[in-house]
Amino acid sequence: MCPIGEHDTGMQFKETGMTTPTYDAKNPDPKASEGCGLCVRAFINFLNGTASDIQAEAETDGDIMTLTGQYFDGTAGKTFRGTLRGPADEPEALGTVLAGRLMTQAGTGTVPGKVWLVGAGPGDAGLLTLKGRDVLSKADVVVYDALVGDGVLAFIPETAEQVFAGKRAGHHYMRQEDTNRLLLTEAVKGKRVVRLKGGDPFLFGRGGEELELLSTYEIPYEVVPGITSAFAVPAYNGIPVTHRDFCSSVHIITGHRRADHTYDIDFDALKRTGGTLVFLMGIASLPDICSGLLEAGMDPSTPAAVLECGTTADQHRICGTLGTLAGICASTRVLTPAIIAVGQVCALAGRFSWAESRPLAGIKAVVTRQKDRTSRIAEMLRERGAEVIENPAIETVPAPDDELDAACRGIAEGTYGTVVFNDPISVRIFMRRLLRKNDIRVLGSVTVAAVGGGTAGELKTFGLRPDAVLSSDGRNDLDCEPDSRASLILHGRADDVSELASALSEAGGPVTRCAVFDMVFGRPEAVDLTSEIDAGEIDYAVFTSVSTVRGFAASCPGADLSKVRAVCIGRQTADAASALGMSVLTAQNASLASLAEALEEAAKDNCNI
Repeated sequence: MCPIGEHDTGMQFKETGMTTPTYDAKNPDPKASEGCGLCVRAFINFLNGTASDIQAEAETDGDIMTLTGQYFDGTAGKTFRGTLRGPADEPEALGTVLAGRLMTQAGTGTVPGKVWLVGAGPGDAGLLTLKGRDVLSKADVVVYDALVGDGVLAFIPETAEQVFAGKRAGHHYMRQEDTNRLLLTEAVKGKRVVRLKGGDPFLFGRGGEELELLSTYEIPYEVVPGITSAFAVPAYNGIPVTHRDFCSSVHIITGHRRADHTYDIDFDALKRTGGTLVFLMGIASLPDICSGLLEAGMDPSTPAAVLECGTTADQHRICGTLGTLAGICASTRVLTPAIIAVGQVCALAGRFSWAESRPLAGIKAVVTRQKDRTSRIAEMLRERGAEVIENPAIETVPAPDDELDAACRGIAEGTYGTVVFNDPISVRIFMRRLLRKNDIRVLGSVTVAAVGGGTAGELKTFGLRPDAVLSSDGRNDLDCEPDSRASLILHGRADDVSELASALSEAGGPVTRCAVFDMVFGRPEAVDLTSEIDAGEIDYAVFTSVSTVRGFAASCPGADLSKVRAVCIGRQTADAASALGMSVLTAQNASLASLAEALEEAAKDNCNI
């Protein structure tokens, strides 16, 4: 008898000419027979479209199921056969794995991929670990939970298949058994699978259960720990879970109780610890938790708090004592997710609170960016306390080679006396093209100008300090003598540079425009921006260019954009947002710092712009 996980693929059957699924005829148990049927069907389904003359037979012996299967591979010109044993309570996994192994042996399948259990942290995108974000960026499939923050979901690459496997409003979108099987099945196909879980995968997150099947069938996996809400949420509320003057231990307890079951929590033992108690998933059972601790003899005056939506823009705490907290919460609506903290350290929240003192605390903003680049403005807003969703809805497509080459030749031949870069993307694409066949000295006799501080900053990465920084309408004179040669404007295809071109024409010779790139707009899958906008859950949308306005609109089709308060870097960007019905606030000057300051002022004044 082969142990679980071993299989024999050395034997070959002759082609039979038909597909014949065979169930367990030896076992009269209907449940066992049904399991054998599921196993055989999974084997056949995995091979469908890639094989013919499939045969399979499954039988059970106690809690072990044995599957023997074969199929004819037309490419290899022969039949492949194998036997595999596994847990009888997961018949579909057994069928899938054997089919995958036979396909790998035949050369028509791939070696198994890998599964990563990644802790997404408590909500704040900045609390996702560096390793977690790196693994997520390379995923082929992402299976995510309801407690993963929007900011983290926005990091999922567009190329990845996205599967929601969470629980909302008491409804499971996917049973745990189905989730376990999905991870295995996708890995058998050779994919990089990320199981993205709120908090930490192993803290009440069923991460151990999800590894059982993978371990049984020797599917490679890794665990990327996450920051648990049990520690992060109290910290964001100014509550240190341990403090030498109050306690030297902290205890994390699940407050979730199955329907029609009594608590199996030892409240007497918790009382004796004298440490901080943190209950996760316990808001529905708050009265029972409080009464259980009181009955165990805990002092009713012990400080306690309910911490709502910690580390996000909706963060809020309800403070009281063990004797009063349940009554306070009964008279108000408690937002979830929320945790319960009990202990003397809760009294420090008012003294040590810091998150709400940040200038953009409580603000949820959307920043639209290119898919392949991080956003400096998003970083600046997070530093000021905002919850930021990076909406990677823009893909940059370079202009055809002949158009870029013609502009490069004009610079090399001295046709242009002035070159104006309209945006940072034009700098990156055009300079890389120019330097393929030239070195930086080709710009030695050319006046280089940049529209906006961001464009000027991008030029400096290529060792160029612009002679002038212009506004989008050409204001701010060039800091040089007029040149009779032509001027070249490098810009995005969708950008309107007519005012800039007119200003340059008035200052000198003819103007040539070169569209360096085009934009393709998409929409995120995991974050439903349309629903969040219509529900009033987005406080501001921040735009750094006309293209980001268009990308944002494309990413939330059907949304009521009149509900969007737009903060824009310049007049043209503001005009584009206003044309779509958004209320608009414009930064004083075209810089990211000024843009962040404009949002701060709007938030401070609770501005309805």
